[in-house]
Amino acid sequence: MAEERRGYILRIIRDEWVEKVFKEQRYYSGISRRWRRGDIILFAKKTEAGDSFIGYGVVDRVEEIWELPPEERRYPMEHRWRWVLTLNPIFRFEKPIPIRETILAEDPRKGRFLHGAMLTEEELDAILEAAEDYQG
Repeated sequence: MAEERRGYILRIIRDEWVEKVFKEQRYYSGISRRWRRGDIILFAKKTEAGDSFIGYGVVDRVEEIWELPPEERRYPMEHRWRWVLTLNPIFRFEKPIPIRETILAEDPRKGRFLHGAMLTEEELDAILEAAEDYQG
């Protein structure tokens, strides 16, 4: 029996971090989950339209900070991040889709409380389909 695909929502607060994530295809996380290859990460950020999904990536590799070469550890350690999720592929939406226009519109978790939220395969599929439709 095939394992169900898993998804997570991870928020990005700063614009420079958004650029770094999409350029380097890496997300540094302080949240401990049972990260695994193949997990789909939906990136959320506050936009003019409210909290929105700005893109997503598929986890290709999971590393703890101590596994990185010493010269790469400083940046994540400064922010107390413990995990490095290398994403391949990674996609940035041309038009961020407001979360209120997805299946999560009625979800009681808002803002920072969505950070780290796990999504079922059905929720994940519905959000990705809505994002694709939203792009036009």
